[in-house]
Amino acid sequence: MIRYSLTCANDHGFESWFQSAEAYDRLRAAGHVACTVCGSTEVAKSLMAPAVRPSRDTAGEQEKAAPLSKPASPAEEALAALRRKIEENSDYVGMNFAAEARAIHEGEAPERSIYGEAKPDEARRLIEDGIPVAPLPFLPARKAN
Repeated sequence: MIRYSLTCANDHGFESWFQSAEAYDRLRAAGHVACTVCGSTEVAKSLMAPAVRPSRDTAGEQEKAAPLSKPASPAEEALAALRRKIEENSDYVGMNFAAEARAIHEGEAPERSIYGEAKPDEARRLIEDGIPVAPLPFLPARKAN
């Protein structure tokens, strides 16, 4: 499929799709291409810029120029550093966070730094029971199989 910008004899501009350049020429010669505004069959192609996707090499250069994995600001750098410190010095307990935090607080599990996930009502109950917890400003990294 190919899209052309077209102009009629009355200078009305419009666009239309054709199966190929040859199909456009055939339909125009038969008088089947008409202006969408006035119906004139005196239609010609207008100049238009092609829609070209960048090559894979060009896309790679763009990624090198501004990679998304690098922090874009000092605040993002500080957040990334905080995340690294928490992940290096704490145990990830996943969705068992509320139970594990409660067990540590009550002396049923060894005291250590943990992080994980909790439902809002579980987190609320921990706070109401005086168990010190705080939300983290990032989501834990998901491990895919």
